[in-house]
Amino acid sequence: SGLWGAVCVISEQAHFPYFSADFWTVLRSVGLGLRLLKYKRIKPFYSILDCFLDAVKSHPDKIFLHFEGRAYTYGEVDRQSNKVSRALQAEARLKEGDAVALFMANEPSFVWIWLGLAKLGCPAALLNFNIRSKSLLHCFSCCGAKVIIASPELQGAVEEVLPTLREQGISVYLLSESCSVPGINALLDKISQASDQPMSRDLRANVHIRSTAIYIYTSGTTGLPKAAVVTHERVWASSFLQAACGVTTEDIFYINLPLYHSAGFLIGLVGGIERGITIILRRKFSASQFWDDCRKHDVTVMQYIGETMRYLCNMPKKENEKNHKVRIAIGNGVRPDVWAEFLHRFGDIKVKELYAATEGNIGFINYTSKIGAVGRVNFVHKFFFPFTVIKFDIEKEEPVRNSAGLCIKAAVGETGLLVGKVTQRSPFVGYAGNQQQTEKKRLRDVLKKGDLYFNSGDLLRIDSDNFVYFQDRVGDTFRWKGENVATSEVADILTMAYCVLEANVYGVKVEGHEGRIGMAAVTLKEGQDFDCADAYKQVATYLPTYARPRFIRIQPSLEMTGTFKMKKVKLVEEGFNPAQIKDPLYFLDPEKKTYVPMTEEIYRAIASMEIKL
Repeated sequence: SGLWGAVCVISEQAHFPYFSADFWTVLRSVGLGLRLLKYKRIKPFYSILDCFLDAVKSHPDKIFLHFEGRAYTYGEVDRQSNKVSRALQAEARLKEGDAVALFMANEPSFVWIWLGLAKLGCPAALLNFNIRSKSLLHCFSCCGAKVIIASPELQGAVEEVLPTLREQGISVYLLSESCSVPGINALLDKISQASDQPMSRDLRANVHIRSTAIYIYTSGTTGLPKAAVVTHERVWASSFLQAACGVTTEDIFYINLPLYHSAGFLIGLVGGIERGITIILRRKFSASQFWDDCRKHDVTVMQYIGETMRYLCNMPKKENEKNHKVRIAIGNGVRPDVWAEFLHRFGDIKVKELYAATEGNIGFINYTSKIGAVGRVNFVHKFFFPFTVIKFDIEKEEPVRNSAGLCIKAAVGETGLLVGKVTQRSPFVGYAGNQQQTEKKRLRDVLKKGDLYFNSGDLLRIDSDNFVYFQDRVGDTFRWKGENVATSEVADILTMAYCVLEANVYGVKVEGHEGRIGMAAVTLKEGQDFDCADAYKQVATYLPTYARPRFIRIQPSLEMTGTFKMKKVKLVEEGFNPAQIKDPLYFLDPEKKTYVPMTEEIYRAIASMEIKL
């Protein structure tokens, strides 16, 4: 080890600053890759459930879950999941391969119901508990489930769609002792009366590495959610992310993200099972109680997504902010300025920013913790998961192709579309019940005729040091005056204005003009009015003319998905007509060098082209 330390020091002094991090990451990746290969070949198939059962054997009394003041050991959760299996076997006549929809918030019963279903060989569809009516029915029908299990607090949402569910012959269960609504069956009483004896492995004898383990839904920022098919192979690969980020069996992992999403479920819960650790589960994220929770439970690893880190940085400063044991933060979507502020305020936490999509076949980890990057490329990673970044036409929303009809690789440092090669090792399974959307994600004839790639729909760039940077989503980036505008960059600038709390940037169509012009929906900090002059100063100082949002819409709150992604579709459709929008609207007046209230007069002048944009 002394010799190796000397090699690392010499390499880093010789201008290979990431040699040590690259080496250990490659070593760890090869080890995890070999483990996945072993799991693919082993007979009978060894699933994450078997990994959980092994953990139960080796440490039955270790605390697996902490939730709202109550601790549950590995042994307790195992016995509870056996009761679930038996109750559902008897009541719902479930057999191997039957899909079951879970419509539940974060709670321990979510975990043992999923494990109970896994013991029967049944895939679970993890429904977003925020969805209602048409969207709920859409998500339910995607996965072909014949059974839905709901939390008592979601009974009202179930009742809304009950007539349709009954028409389709769906069995509906509520996690309560009793229920007086015809067509909804109580399940809790059946579970409590069932035996907790182990379930026979024969019940899932035909489950294999490519079988569907769960269905996870995309967040629906651009329309109805899609049910991503997550195989057991993908479950294993996702579970290794904790290990890849340096999480050990001694760590305590804090999940406050929804379990219906891949971050909370696959990286958090399933990753925790793979490591055999203790998980602190919270019903939902709370910025005000976050660090108190971490201190109370000696949390060493936290998760973040989207805006959660910014919410933490927006909390009033306290003296004991660095007084905690958190050493690793795993997640994605943090802006560089927030990242720097987070480290400054809360101490030396290794931020492991990830890039991945639930249904995708390519992902990155920023294992060096370099601020702003979503990952780093090394040769082993590219060997196992071949990918490329290709030139992309923002206006036509399609890849640029050469005279031979093939795509063109983006240059080093150039923004392009990330595509992952579909191979045996990195498959793309697609979406349940939606062949059309699955096909839209397949890109053919990329680098040679007949090849097949997964279209990530994301614009990234890779610099000369092999760091990967997320730029924007296709569709989020818009084109104005012949220039590409990245919405995330504009949002970063707008939130520099003192009065602005959050900004959701998008492009809107203007009659008689090509492309889309910039607009932003913003929320204001408590007690603040919109400061026209300051907002103008920020955009004028830091953004080129074509990228400056010409219209600002003040909203009481921004509509978000369950994982803090901003919804844009409705805002884009509503445009900037003051006669149709009740929210306060502002227009960037370049002559007055400020934002001014948007009036119907200004709107008409834009429509008649008296005002030049």
